[in-house]
Amino acid sequence: MSDDLFEPEAPSERSATALAPLAERMRPSVFEGLAGSPGLFGEGAPLRRGVEEDTLSSAILWGPPGCGKTTVAGILKRHTKLPFRTLSAVSSGIPELRGVLEEAAKRVRAGFGPLRLFIDEIHRYNKAQQDALLPAVESGNIRLLGATTENPSYSLNPALVSRCQVFQLSSPPEEDLSSLLSLALTDSVKGLGREDLAPATEALAAVTQAADGDLRAALNLLEWTVASLEPGSQLTPEAVARAAGRRPPAYDRTGDGRYQMISALHKSVRGSDPQATIYWLARMVDAGEDPVYIARRLIRMASEDIGLADPQALPLAIAARDACEHLGLPECGLALAESALYLALAPKSNKLETGWAAALDAVKKHGQLPIPLRFQNAVTKFDKRRNVGEGYRYDHDSPDAYSGQDHLPEALRGSVFWEPVERGFERELKKRLDWFESRREKP
Repeated sequence: MSDDLFEPEAPSERSATALAPLAERMRPSVFEGLAGSPGLFGEGAPLRRGVEEDTLSSAILWGPPGCGKTTVAGILKRHTKLPFRTLSAVSSGIPELRGVLEEAAKRVRAGFGPLRLFIDEIHRYNKAQQDALLPAVESGNIRLLGATTENPSYSLNPALVSRCQVFQLSSPPEEDLSSLLSLALTDSVKGLGREDLAPATEALAAVTQAADGDLRAALNLLEWTVASLEPGSQLTPEAVARAAGRRPPAYDRTGDGRYQMISALHKSVRGSDPQATIYWLARMVDAGEDPVYIARRLIRMASEDIGLADPQALPLAIAARDACEHLGLPECGLALAESALYLALAPKSNKLETGWAAALDAVKKHGQLPIPLRFQNAVTKFDKRRNVGEGYRYDHDSPDAYSGQDHLPEALRGSVFWEPVERGFERELKKRLDWFESRREKP
């Protein structure tokens, strides 16, 4: 017994395991216990073979929370013959990292070979910390295994990514989650050992839905729900709902997920899909996205994908932005939905974007071409002696208020940057353009 009355006795290994969260107790030690990512976890899959045969080189595991990244690292630790070290990018810095890298360098110099290093949440390392890994990974002193929930293309240094194999893991499907939860509920060794609560199919389905593909969250919710039950109560969807509260959406406003979702919204608008448009908009609003950010992107869509095919799209998108700035959520949600649906159903044309890009390209290619003298204003007597403005025809003095002059610099006369399409209002604009072009002076 401890001499300190306030210091409890050290628990036995068995009781310590029992005190661990259900998600940790149920963590599988072999690939057969993993769900999801069949192309990586299945029999003969490259990642599985590399782990089980201890041939895996430096790699990055990328996937959402609760998809098995840390579990794969644990399985690798059991199979590898190399020393295995673990760091968390959340709690470690350059000193801890350098300590492991120096240990690896000493091992290699002594002829003992490399060591394996698992870095959880590796995207949280800054550029300097990631750069510190490069020489050791490049030389083979360490075989790195990094885990991240962020897209490595954005969150990790390109030089580090190029030296690693990237494996993208997926969330377990709902049917696999349900079977794993059922096992955790009834397992008397690692699980909750509650045979009296089975079967609870509808309740487990409610847990699965609330967890949104996150196995760890599902197991935590199941454990909390069972712990909150009154004696003799049954495990029901209502009990799950009471225990779950409101789970925040898996959405990172500073990470790749934000840009992938706004991209899905943009592509839905461009693809004239109003149902998908309002769904992705609702997803972003529900996740707490800044409505002004969404409105700014709607303004871009109005110009990029609709343009003059429907000139009302841009002012409506700007009005939605104003509503967001003046009202905020939830009041401005309908204004966003109105604008987004209008854009989705508007006729589409990207000729405004391509025409603008072509004009900018001409400026870069030809430089600052001089303005033709006849389109310059003669302000001084010197200008008049140089014949500045001579030859300009005032359009309102011409029939139909149109002189037919080509106003481009001489080197670009006859160039075409913008052409309308036969859709929406641009069909009417094309008629006007054709009329003007048929009467324009030729180069």
